[in-house]
Amino acid sequence: MHEAVIGIEHPGAYADATAGTDTTVELWCNDHCDLLHVGGAGGEAVVAHVEDAVGVRERIVEDDERLLITDDCLKERGDDPIEATLAAHDCLLVPPLRYAEGRKWCRVLALDPANLTAFYRDVAAEFPVVVESKREVRSVRADRPLLTLDSALPDLSARQREVLVTATEMGYYRIPRDATTAEIAAAVGVERRTAEEHLRRAENKLLRSFAETL
Repeated sequence: MHEAVIGIEHPGAYADATAGTDTTVELWCNDHCDLLHVGGAGGEAVVAHVEDAVGVRERIVEDDERLLITDDCLKERGDDPIEATLAAHDCLLVPPLRYAEGRKWCRVLALDPANLTAFYRDVAAEFPVVVESKREVRSVRADRPLLTLDSALPDLSARQREVLVTATEMGYYRIPRDATTAEIAAAVGVERRTAEEHLRRAENKLLRSFAETL
């Protein structure tokens, strides 16, 4: 099997809601409604966008993360040409769908790599497309099929990920430390307090995620 993660600039309520923000939306479609995980500091604005589009029946809020159940399924509000293209090329969509940076991010699986190529070609003919990753799937665990490192990690916003990676690369976590939060802030172009807040939230998400597996 072969897998690709593709970002598609396809207009839609959830993709549009994340444009110009560091917020991400993960979607599990249940035909009659959607289950959404919204992560990022701009979550309230994204939730308001979702409420206008499909309504929100229930929500759970914790820090900058939100779990939503919508009133309606977004798929019922219009045809999605991406799904038709998947079917035409015998490709599978692996949930959840992810929306970030104004794009719909699809994790696509195919038995034949030529089918992935054909899917990409047809979608790219209609919409701007970015390929995030490609891999061959050689083995799976029975309890967690198609698990990748990205899917096992918590959902960090783009800015949280940038600050955390920068801090690691600059030696912030070495003993003794090789960088201060002020230097990290300067490297990513934000205020020191903003960098510290992004770092704290990223660390909190990672620690909570790993603690659950201990």
